[in-house]
Amino acid sequence: MELVDAMLTRRSVRAYDSRPIPRTILDTILDVTRHAPSGSNREPTRLVVVSQESRRRDLAELCSNQTFIADAPVVIAVVVKTIAYNRGNYMGSCSSLVDGAIMLDHLTLVARAYGLGTCWIGSFDNSAIKTFLEVPEDWNVLGLTPLGYPKGDVFKQSENRIPLSDFVMEERWTK
Repeated sequence: MELVDAMLTRRSVRAYDSRPIPRTILDTILDVTRHAPSGSNREPTRLVVVSQESRRRDLAELCSNQTFIADAPVVIAVVVKTIAYNRGNYMGSCSSLVDGAIMLDHLTLVARAYGLGTCWIGSFDNSAIKTFLEVPEDWNVLGLTPLGYPKGDVFKQSENRIPLSDFVMEERWTK
């Protein structure tokens, strides 16, 4: 699949069928995701892969009880290290959150290229998930995503986006 096609047709998937993900595909997705860039190449991000059904269900409860999360055969937590490093003015210590967001975005796109669905989960209990996954104190969960084959034909380009002319401004804010 072409990168642009993957980007234009990636969707938040909230219904998964029961097909398992072949380990070779999962490993490829994880390995490609590992190559996401990070500021100063610090690599402050790690992935926790949860595949046991009972643990996926427990995780879904900790994500505001979004039960569809557990229907996917895999749930991935993206975890970022809190870095006391100000790499530049405005971003400051938030840079590891940006690095984690880049990684999660890469994960969703490579998953799409393999026909798998994802859904960036931002509603969750960080403290409870850290305890559940045994995440060290100086790390935090940035987000989670279920990973699996979607039910139905969901990969279509969105038609309800604002026009490019309203989205892009040249030289200065003009809207």
